[in-house]
Amino acid sequence: MAHLHRILLLCCAILLVAVDALAQQAPPPSAWQKYKVAEEEFSIALPTVPAMSTYKSSQDRLNQKARTQHHLGVYADGVVYTIYSDDDDPQKGITNSLVRLLPAQGWDPATEQIVSRDGVPGKQYTSSHPLGGVIQVFATKKHFYRIQAFGATAADPRVQYFFSSLTFGTNEGVEVTDGPGTPFEPVDGSVQISAGDVFTGNPVDRKIMIFMRPEPSYTEEARQKKIVGTVIIKAVASANGSMVNIEVKQGLPAGLTEQAIEALKKMKFIPAAKNGKLVSTWLQLEYNFNLY
Repeated sequence: MAHLHRILLLCCAILLVAVDALAQQAPPPSAWQKYKVAEEEFSIALPTVPAMSTYKSSQDRLNQKARTQHHLGVYADGVVYTIYSDDDDPQKGITNSLVRLLPAQGWDPATEQIVSRDGVPGKQYTSSHPLGGVIQVFATKKHFYRIQAFGATAADPRVQYFFSSLTFGTNEGVEVTDGPGTPFEPVDGSVQISAGDVFTGNPVDRKIMIFMRPEPSYTEEARQKKIVGTVIIKAVASANGSMVNIEVKQGLPAGLTEQAIEALKKMKFIPAAKNGKLVSTWLQLEYNFNLY
């Protein structure tokens, strides 16, 4: 009987371990959904609808191939998630990342790991920054992909779920189109934060960290009228990751000011910090419009 009792206790212990393991592997809150982009090969889970910008270049005179890039980004709970795709030359994208991007952003080459997703080879690196970060780069036959999470370590369940949700080939999920996305917290540029709650410059312990700053597009009217110049915008990078208190200090006609504001709203960043808490800070940004 005692022997049977020990077996039952052991089974219960094993069951508890199994349940605990499942809990650790459980996905984040149900708000997370899988998203996809038309004509892309990937889908991935995110905590809310991402901001997205699409850039298309004219045909290359040498190979007659137009280039398309997609930038997607989400901020939620202190973490920025970004996805970048480029159909120019997948292998060149890998090389450029290793030679230029990784050193510039502080990713540690010594942390390199070989990864694979649905048969697509890639590499993973982690950041030495105290906030933590993980980046993975992949090259399919058609695209180069850079998938990044910054603001939490590789051991964080949100980061693990983000990368484990990445799939190539199936392209299933909610389709994303160009736009500012949906903030994780319901705040947009119409909200005003009191000046007393906004920090400037040195009083913060850690400055804002920007990970996605889309460039505005030229309007056809501005192109035809050959309008050039700079749009200057002052805004608050709020503690919840949204750009608010938007003020145009210098504008341009033909829709260029509006294009700059839309680009500003798509910015993804980790807010500044003071005494261990995320805080709102003033920013002034310039958007230059030039004809080449």
